[in-house]
Amino acid sequence: MSPSSAAQPAPEPASLYRSLLSAPTPCSTAAPFTAHVFACILSIGVFDAYQHETSVSAAIGLNRAQIEALTRNWLPAASAHIDLRAEPETAPFDDEEEQLQGLLTSHQADAAPESVWLTAIVTRRSMLDNHLWQDLGLFDRGDLNRLMSERYPVLAARNASNMKWKKFLYRSLCEMEGFTLCTAPSCQECSDFDNCFGDESGESSLARIRRDLSRAV
Repeated sequence: MSPSSAAQPAPEPASLYRSLLSAPTPCSTAAPFTAHVFACILSIGVFDAYQHETSVSAAIGLNRAQIEALTRNWLPAASAHIDLRAEPETAPFDDEEEQLQGLLTSHQADAAPESVWLTAIVTRRSMLDNHLWQDLGLFDRGDLNRLMSERYPVLAARNASNMKWKKFLYRSLCEMEGFTLCTAPSCQECSDFDNCFGDESGESSLARIRRDLSRAV
């Protein structure tokens, strides 16, 4: 298990988020939205690692060197919560993840380390069960829309109908392989329209976890 002080309770994500942004760096000062995204992701990732007794690497899809670079350049306060020595040198992806990673990589706006990290993170967190913005620890769907537009502008532009992001990404994978995701003649005629385009409002994972922890006390 890689987070430091593993015998201690998991850090409360909302408090951790604030802590991570308390020590600004040149990177976080120059790009506050990216810093916000990374703080959300690390807050939920560290919490998940504690809860499931696994590594931060397994939670967010980055290897030791990538986690070290991210925390050093963007969120140095995270070093108090992550034991880098225990993080693996590699972060393997299964076949399904590799396909999604390939889709995202081919649509990155640039090859900056931050874009590479976010591709790995979005890939890993897409395997979870909630809305993608929740599984990334973001505050709302708007955060995710902005992230996708900034980091994958061509791909984001194709989601003009505002389909749920997980549905859209998997439909894009199917189209790449020459398959169709469903048999409906069009989205407007589909009897299960809300499954792909329904409301994505709800409570952020950081807020939900904080609420659940307070109830458990």
